[in-house]
Amino acid sequence: MGHVPHVVRINVTPVKSTALHHPAEIRLERRGAVGDRTFFFVDGHGRRFSGATKAPILPIRASYDRTREWLELTLPNGIVAAGSALADGRSLVVDFYGRDVAARIVEGDFAEALTAYAGHEVLLARAEEGEALDVRPVTLVSLESVAELARRGGHQGTLSPARFRMTLEIEGVEEPHAEDAWGSRPFRVGEALLRIGDPVPRCAVTNLDPATGVRDFPTLRVLRDYRLISAKGNVHFGVYADVLEPGVVRVADEIRPV
Repeated sequence: MGHVPHVVRINVTPVKSTALHHPAEIRLERRGAVGDRTFFFVDGHGRRFSGATKAPILPIRASYDRTREWLELTLPNGIVAAGSALADGRSLVVDFYGRDVAARIVEGDFAEALTAYAGHEVLLARAEEGEALDVRPVTLVSLESVAELARRGGHQGTLSPARFRMTLEIEGVEEPHAEDAWGSRPFRVGEALLRIGDPVPRCAVTNLDPATGVRDFPTLRVLRDYRLISAKGNVHFGVYADVLEPGVVRVADEIRPV
């Protein structure tokens, strides 16, 4: 497709921080991709896991049947925890980067299986409204940026972009990190209209192999070596986006400024 940016992979998961699914299409609503991160994990005090504490969670495979309200979690130890996805446990208000998210605990066999696997208390929570998104509804990164990061870090072969857990992975930009310059501009992506926003600050989880949770690349160190560091000490990679007009986005859809 030459230098016409287009979607090459979509990343969603029904349970935040678990193994990503790669559907051929998604529907973007103003609150984000439908069905993405409806659930998330918290500790015994109702706090969400962040940074490298997510390592045991990354290889968990989640399957959610919205029609039946049925959730299955396949753990790396072979255990499958399954049951009703309806949240009828205690209520929580969870801090998502300074934003309060109301949630309820999902009862059943999930907590026992997750706690035994992780070695510390892990509970499954469900956001009461919409999805449990970090900051903005959509995130986006180019494969050219990922390739540049790999080159700067001396990585041999392809560095998995899944470690960044972006909603949309794109290809066909003119140069690495070209998406950084798209801020505050509207772009048509498939049926949806997005406004590209601020760059995404990165955390220690990006040092981990997304398939195993094992540290395999010094992502943050490499980014600090060649990217600007914010006043808060953050390094950025990829960009946020808001949904101005909902619609379906498919793999191979072009991304064009409006």
